[in-house]
Amino acid sequence: MSLRVAAERIVREVSAVVGARRASLMVYDERAHELRNVAAEGFSVGDVPPVPIDDPRSVAARVFRDQCVIMHDPDSVADDGVSPFPERVYSGGPFLSVPIRYAAPGAAPRCVGVLSFTERASGARFSEADRRLVTAIANMVAVAIENARLVGRERKQQRLRRELELAADLQLRLLPSPAVLHGDADVAARCVPAEWVGGDFYTFSRLGHGRVGVMLGDISSHGFSAALVMALVLSAAGIHSGAASTPDETLAALLESLAGELARTEMYLSVFYGVIDPKTQRLCYANAGHPHAFRIGAAGRARLEATAPPLGLATAESIRRALVPWSKEDLLCLWTDGLVDARSSSGEAFGEERLLATLSRLREAAPDAIVAAVMDEVNAFAGAGGDDRTLLVLRMR
Repeated sequence: MSLRVAAERIVREVSAVVGARRASLMVYDERAHELRNVAAEGFSVGDVPPVPIDDPRSVAARVFRDQCVIMHDPDSVADDGVSPFPERVYSGGPFLSVPIRYAAPGAAPRCVGVLSFTERASGARFSEADRRLVTAIANMVAVAIENARLVGRERKQQRLRRELELAADLQLRLLPSPAVLHGDADVAARCVPAEWVGGDFYTFSRLGHGRVGVMLGDISSHGFSAALVMALVLSAAGIHSGAASTPDETLAALLESLAGELARTEMYLSVFYGVIDPKTQRLCYANAGHPHAFRIGAAGRARLEATAPPLGLATAESIRRALVPWSKEDLLCLWTDGLVDARSSSGEAFGEERLLATLSRLREAAPDAIVAAVMDEVNAFAGAGGDDRTLLVLRMR
């Protein structure tokens, strides 16, 4: 049963017991700081606008503020002949207003609403027995109100949780499948956002004649704002990586597409984009401020140094490209700082050297086995949380 239906039944039945022609049940709206009518007897709920709790003319507001019962007989006047409630703006005879108070275990009672009755059919004043009865009912109503609020919050949380799950699933679907490079390269990648969604991204594509394009980046934030920029990056990357002839031109075009959004959100992103050509046995790349890019081969490991500042801090003219030799045995290893910055319970960072040692040790394994082993090792070391964590490992065929 909903709170409104229960409230209407309570007001109707209690009004009959105490003989009141008019009654109302008002509930406190925490956001608006006002009392709202949720049930009424003798008039329509919509006839009474919300009452600010600091309204000096409202009896209900006074009952709420002072958390006290007001039981009034209009025939009773002060010694000076003035009614004690000159601010009362509605007509009628005796009235009874009772605070609806709820006390959570171990907490002080707080007012969550007001229950009021007026215009008794008999014309008589409300009695002390009426006050006790309505006060007892108000206590039960308080529990019903709080239960309804808890159910409402739980439903909202469930909806939000479902929406977050859908958002996370959608973001993962934006990332390409390793099957895209089937026949040209073996690739494995895993992206684990710190929150439901994150700002890490990767993509790869076949560029024809056996060439493979690989991009990985890290947006300078995480959560929904970073996820929105990430979606824009992937959309633009899909267009520019196929249209541009070199990686530096690709990143320059990407910067042009994103410049307005990056300026508006005050974000920037580090991004590596490389094209491996098995025929020339070379990697041509542009690296916009992304330090976590390595070639790991039989001869050792080499960092693929930055050739430009991060996008959002760089100009298109400042983006350069670099060319390095590449063999079938080499691994391209790209990751984001969430991996190396992951910290143990004692505060120690996983660190780049530990990560490189693991990658070098597993160099001859399949990329998916390497990625799984590294992620397991980081999780065992630091657990979940921290920043977004992404790792991509690629070997040409």
